[in-house]
Amino acid sequence: MTPGHGSTVDGVLRRTARRTPARVAVEYGDRSWTYQELDEAVSGAASALLARGPVPGDRVAAYGRNSDAYLIGFLACARAGLVHVPVNNHLTGEDLAYLVRQSGSTLVLADPDLAGRLPDGVATLPLRDADDSLLALLATAPPYDGPEPRSEDLVQLLYTSGTTALPKGAMMTHRGLVHEYLSAITALDLSAGDRPAHALPLYHSAQLHVFLLPYIAVGATNIILDAPDGDRLFDLIEADRVDSVFAPPTVWIGLANRPDFATRNLGGLRKAYYGASIMPVPVLERLRERLPKLAFYNCFGQSEIGPLATVLGPDEHKGRMDSCGRTVLFVDARVVDEQGKEVPDGTAGEIVYRSPQLCEGYWDKPEETAEAFREGWFHSGDLAVRDAHGYFTVVDRVKDVINSGGVLVASRQVEDALYTHEAVAEVAVIGLPDERWIEAVTAVVVARGEVTEEELLAHAREKLASFKAPKRVLFVDELPRNASGKILKRELRDRFGDGV
Repeated sequence: MTPGHGSTVDGVLRRTARRTPARVAVEYGDRSWTYQELDEAVSGAASALLARGPVPGDRVAAYGRNSDAYLIGFLACARAGLVHVPVNNHLTGEDLAYLVRQSGSTLVLADPDLAGRLPDGVATLPLRDADDSLLALLATAPPYDGPEPRSEDLVQLLYTSGTTALPKGAMMTHRGLVHEYLSAITALDLSAGDRPAHALPLYHSAQLHVFLLPYIAVGATNIILDAPDGDRLFDLIEADRVDSVFAPPTVWIGLANRPDFATRNLGGLRKAYYGASIMPVPVLERLRERLPKLAFYNCFGQSEIGPLATVLGPDEHKGRMDSCGRTVLFVDARVVDEQGKEVPDGTAGEIVYRSPQLCEGYWDKPEETAEAFREGWFHSGDLAVRDAHGYFTVVDRVKDVINSGGVLVASRQVEDALYTHEAVAEVAVIGLPDERWIEAVTAVVVARGEVTEEELLAHAREKLASFKAPKRVLFVDELPRNASGKILKRELRDRFGDGV
């Protein structure tokens, strides 16, 4: 066995626990854990997981909501050499079954009230709120005494949707995520003195890997919330318990639109992080006017790179509010044409990456891996422009993926669901600008016979997870096509983008 170098996810916690054992690491509800207690809990949980049968290298899915137990489960997998598979807790049916099946997960850590959605025959272990839950087992589980994982071992499969209905599992190593943590710490000015709230889903790589784990690395006290509830966030800020918050633009829009936004004492909020989708400039200006001392950071990237790739810092917003910033510490990026040749600054092209943060490819998908990783660079699928000062601005997506509230939705899967309705002759699904969702999933339908928008929306909700279902249905006589018969979605976006 090669000597351990400590470039592992669980090593991040271990080092902080040795450095500041008595500092509070995590608060969730009425429970709190010092760094020493959290490290000991992770050790016991690692033993408890292995006692259920998985062996190092096996995949263990996580299907739960935010909690301290969810974090302990992830870190326990990392310590035991297991590969953690976070699953969107809104997924049901075939979407859920596919991820469990495709990852080959031998065990699913699940919140008890969600476990009934899992496919029959899948081995489960409750995360919490049960006598035999992972948290309950900590009372009797011995400390983990097995081998340390290696930095090059897989630690997580981060599933990301492309233009097809089938997600791809980005294979993340310990080494890749540790590099990403350091990139986040340096680019986002994270420090032990910060008081962050973690309100976005921990199954999403942004909240877990850009904020929670980097904050554990520096030794901050972290408050985990069930959801980005405005009342709870405002109370914590006013009580001087939270001064740092990450949220997608949809959440910031909701907070800014609250009736009490203008009257609550929010001056204690020092750092505001946003990302996952484009922040409307008027909303950002309204937030900055209300809280002039608040430092805003724009975070951009994708799951395959850990996920942080670029950051626009608080002193960089003036004159470039639509930019996603410059590359972080361990990321190299360039903009290329269709032949892979770098284009001049100011010219749109696909942004490609080279970085130790990158995934090792897609789990059990060699063709997709070969397509994405070409000539030593990862092809992101995003169209961007780089300026002479190194700032990137994303202008479009190469693929027809809809970014709805920070969640990527594959248009083809929505189309396939709608095509199962007998009154749908043709359909094209696009993203249209929306005040709440940034991009609203919208179905443009050529109907056969009589059918209403309400009927098709109800039909889609029966087939799809709620975040994938269309928000609107528009009816047309025919869909625009090019000479080869391909539907021109760009024309549909232009036609309906400013309203019908």
